[in-house]
Amino acid sequence: MPRVLRIINRFNLGGPTFNAAYLSRYMAPEYETMLIGGEKESHEESSEFIVNELGITPIVVHEMRRSINPFQDLVAYWKIRKIIKQYKPDIVHTHAAKAGTLGRLAAMHCGVPVIVHTFHGHVFHSYFGTIKTTIFKIIERYLAKKSSMIVTISDRQKEEICNEFKIVKPEKCTIIPLGFDLTRFQKDNSQKRELFRSKYNIKSEEVVIAIVGRVVAIKNHSLFIEALHFATQHSTQKIRAFIVGDGDNRPTVEQKAKELGIDFNTEKDTHFDKVLCFTSWIKEVDVVYSGCDIVALTSLNEGTPVSLIEAEATSKSIISTRVGGIENVVIDGVTGILVENNNAHAFGEKLVELIENEDLRSKLSEKGREFVNNHFHYQRLVKDMGQLYGELMAK
Repeated sequence: MPRVLRIINRFNLGGPTFNAAYLSRYMAPEYETMLIGGEKESHEESSEFIVNELGITPIVVHEMRRSINPFQDLVAYWKIRKIIKQYKPDIVHTHAAKAGTLGRLAAMHCGVPVIVHTFHGHVFHSYFGTIKTTIFKIIERYLAKKSSMIVTISDRQKEEICNEFKIVKPEKCTIIPLGFDLTRFQKDNSQKRELFRSKYNIKSEEVVIAIVGRVVAIKNHSLFIEALHFATQHSTQKIRAFIVGDGDNRPTVEQKAKELGIDFNTEKDTHFDKVLCFTSWIKEVDVVYSGCDIVALTSLNEGTPVSLIEAEATSKSIISTRVGGIENVVIDGVTGILVENNNAHAFGEKLVELIENEDLRSKLSEKGREFVNNHFHYQRLVKDMGQLYGELMAK
């Protein structure tokens, strides 16, 4: 039985953990898998419950963290290299940037036959300045040459990786979209809706908008706040909005809300009656989606946003910026509404349109659920990855 060492950046809540967990669990018995990952940041929600629920016991390399630290990165590299020598994998498959750098270097130096890397997003724009971005591109181009195959999770991402940023040649890059078990987002939705709306004191006539994910600069929550302000000024409906998640940019977002005169509650309150609420992390995100009517995303850059897939599976209408791989998740005018990047006025106008038009929301949500069920199931993910592994090992 071929052995796979799967390495992810860190066990924080997000798409890479789901992807790695389903591949680790469901590619057996054809492939034996060991899963290792780094330490989450202090402001992030742990995702270890995801792998634990699937019966996977991962190895945590505590020195492998999101931020760059030469000493810790070197220690993490030697730990990964030691694991490779002991486990003797036929395939090393890394997910996201830090794991991709340390894991692929260790695999190269240990002579692993097949090395695969998945880009879940990328840092080639909107993250860093010109010099740092250029350095990252040089590193990724070198690592791509040493890899057996590069995996992107959308055709738009492949276009960026291969043609726009020239990280790898198209013939050495394949597209394998993410896959999920969407069952829990399609069960007991009425009860979950009542639970969420009761907890947050939401009246039946109020239209609820939620944005789910890390509160960090790249997610551009300030745009969400500006659009919400526009909506409160121009909509005839009563509105409630929820920022679900946490991160180091939260004080900036809260300050933005104060500047625009938007009153808000936080997770520390016991009574919820303001237009906006910062809930911090909620593990039962399926309850959140059931309780809301519209799910928003305002990112400057994205790979394949898990929050939108989960929201569509829960039959929610979507409004998002048109960036990265989002067009592979949301079909504009069919399963949701896409707005040009960082345009608060346009985003606000489209948000008002969704708030005012219940029939439009219903139409979009019905098509969205059908779309994600057909394109983002974990069984398709496992099948596609197994076929790729087989082809690479045959070479």
